[in-house]
Amino acid sequence: MRFDLVDLRLFLFVAESGNITSGATRAGLALASASARIKGMEDGLGVTLLERQRRGVTLTPAGHALVHHAQSVQNQIERMAGDLGQYAKGLRAQVRLLSNTAAAAELTPDILSAFLSRHAHVDVVLEERPSHAIVEAIASGAADLGIAAAWAGLSHLEQRPFRIDRLVVIAARKRRPFTGRGAVMFEAIASQPFVGLSTGSPLQEHVIRHAARLGRHLNFRVRLASLEAVCQLVADGIGVAVVPEGAARRSAHAARLHIAPLKDAWATRRLMLCARTFDGLSPHAKLLANALAPA
Repeated sequence: MRFDLVDLRLFLFVAESGNITSGATRAGLALASASARIKGMEDGLGVTLLERQRRGVTLTPAGHALVHHAQSVQNQIERMAGDLGQYAKGLRAQVRLLSNTAAAAELTPDILSAFLSRHAHVDVVLEERPSHAIVEAIASGAADLGIAAAWAGLSHLEQRPFRIDRLVVIAARKRRPFTGRGAVMFEAIASQPFVGLSTGSPLQEHVIRHAARLGRHLNFRVRLASLEAVCQLVADGIGVAVVPEGAARRSAHAARLHIAPLKDAWATRRLMLCARTFDGLSPHAKLLANALAPA
């Protein structure tokens, strides 16, 4: 049985994407080469690692075990990079951070900018995912750190408080569809035309689920890729939106927005930084963890 680092890296990409083609693309390999490498791994181990299906692949129990070990090897390489960093100029390290939409909005403008400026040899791969998917990925070793809502079931992971995330409803200041200056219930604005985030956005799916629980189907006039774009169109009077309070107040269009807190309990969430174990992180991941939420 002989694996190389390319094999292990490829397998992690395939496991994460659930698709050999996507995994091959991320690994920089041709599909035929990637398929041959995975088959060679299965032949070498004498077990099936992936169940091939019409729309992708799923991990077998042996595949799950290999993901765990492959991630351990990758983490060990990260530790090596950290240990040798003072001797080998130009040796770079990479930390994988998963975040829900609200935390990503808080991270990008300040914390990550300061961290990356201080640590020029460290790259951060930031991916946005729903909180429950973040917990699964951290538990499986597919990422170093995650920021997820406390409700997502973090008890088997180590945690540190990150932020309190408050969702607000925004509307054009000149055309707001609700009266008063205080907080509003989501049900009071659920029939309004909405400006939303793109399909698959964890935050937007969170809002849609709570609308469904009220028996409401949200009317999206348009769905956009960024919170800043959402704020702009709301300020222009296209519709209302539910966004993190910090993103609304930082928006370049905040002066044209009416911002009202949501009264609903689900609109206030505790965001937690989580890891399998903080002590077990690579040196570079520990640096990022301490920047995000000091121990």
